[in-house]
Amino acid sequence: MKRIILIFATICFFSFSNVGAQSKWTLEECINYAHQNNLQIKKQELSSRMTKNNYLQSRLAVLPSLNLGVSRDLNYGRSVDPFTNDYITENSSSDRYYASSYLNVFNGLQTLNTMKQSKYDFLSSEQDIEKIKNDITLEIATAYLQILFCKELLEISESQYNVTLLQVEKTRKLVEVGNSAKGELYRMEAQAANEKLNVTNANNQLKLSYLDLTQLLDLDSVGDFDIIIPSDINIDTSYILKDIITIYQDALNYLPQIKSAEYALKSTEKSLAVQWGRRSPQIYLQASYYTGYSSTGILRDINAPYNRTVGFVDGDINQPVTILDYPIIDYPYNDQFKDNVNKYISIGINIPIFNQYQVNRDISNAKISLNNSKLDLDLTKQLLYKEVQQAHADAIAALEKYRSGMEAVKSNEEAFVYTQQKLDVGLVSSVDYNIAKNDLLRAKSELLQAKYEYIFKTKILDFYSGNPITL
Repeated sequence: MKRIILIFATICFFSFSNVGAQSKWTLEECINYAHQNNLQIKKQELSSRMTKNNYLQSRLAVLPSLNLGVSRDLNYGRSVDPFTNDYITENSSSDRYYASSYLNVFNGLQTLNTMKQSKYDFLSSEQDIEKIKNDITLEIATAYLQILFCKELLEISESQYNVTLLQVEKTRKLVEVGNSAKGELYRMEAQAANEKLNVTNANNQLKLSYLDLTQLLDLDSVGDFDIIIPSDINIDTSYILKDIITIYQDALNYLPQIKSAEYALKSTEKSLAVQWGRRSPQIYLQASYYTGYSSTGILRDINAPYNRTVGFVDGDINQPVTILDYPIIDYPYNDQFKDNVNKYISIGINIPIFNQYQVNRDISNAKISLNNSKLDLDLTKQLLYKEVQQAHADAIAALEKYRSGMEAVKSNEEAFVYTQQKLDVGLVSSVDYNIAKNDLLRAKSELLQAKYEYIFKTKILDFYSGNPITL
């Protein structure tokens, strides 16, 4: 039994260990995770659900309303019987039941235009969700590429540092046999210390880049988080970019911020139509059904009349006054419920004449909102065109910088190898060697920066054309 428990505990331990271990993430996995868990997206989705509810309600507004009601009244002292309209002084109770309905037959198409306005508001809110997703996608892609950049920069720094360490050992041996001055060794050790600092800085920058990505993903901590390095991250220098106009036209048909602004414009157009409809006469139809019961309700038997003395007339002779009366019989609840029925139906028209300038004010404000929405759409398109222009120019500049950087790296590598060979035979000092080495490191760093800048800008341009960001 103990053996079985031990085996079970071991299985659970490794199971939870596997769950806790974080596998490496691809760019696509990072983007999908953010789309599912980002709080900004969830908040916008809730807002979109509200606009969807408004749209559903506006569609149901064409139906008639129906309301049912019931009440019980308790009267003490003098009151009016609700069914006989007689004054009574006894305590009484009454029940009321009613149903009412109202139908807006015509109101200047306000209901129809409100429905269309709510529809465009809902469609616009859906596009706002996609806009937030796109923004987060670009942020994650930037952070992901930054990690790749920092990884390569760290590798370059470590490689340079290792080369310097080898040179330090060579110089130390030369000093030991008297073929080199101690000053050369000190300069090499100083160079190694500087390059070790470069490695430390590059490593810290890599850690910060991981932190940036995990924060975008809303993860609790960096922990074992890591990304997958694409097998081929090099760029194709022969790649031909699309022209700006083509990319811009594709973006107009694809990007959600454009669609959202277009739907917002249509919504304000329908809002103006709603306000115009308030000047139209309104035709309505309403009906009600009412019945009830009163504890003081009476029913007289008209088939058994009798004379009843109600008083005397003062005069020379007191003359008794009699009237014809009917005996009271039982008036049960069900009978009152049927006999007290009241049915009501009405059709009417309301014609707006003067409403303290409210309608004119609202129409004027709706026109202003419409013009504002047109400007919002134009500004959105203008901003998009500038973004496409900037990304296109940046991509071209980064490509030219990358091509120049490749030549610079090649030249500096040849210069460094030549300087290193001369240093080995004592023809140059460590100062010249360190200068050549620093020049090579700077050239490689600039080439690496141009490489990832070009990759990012081309991914943005592809994204504007409707292509997902992948590596």
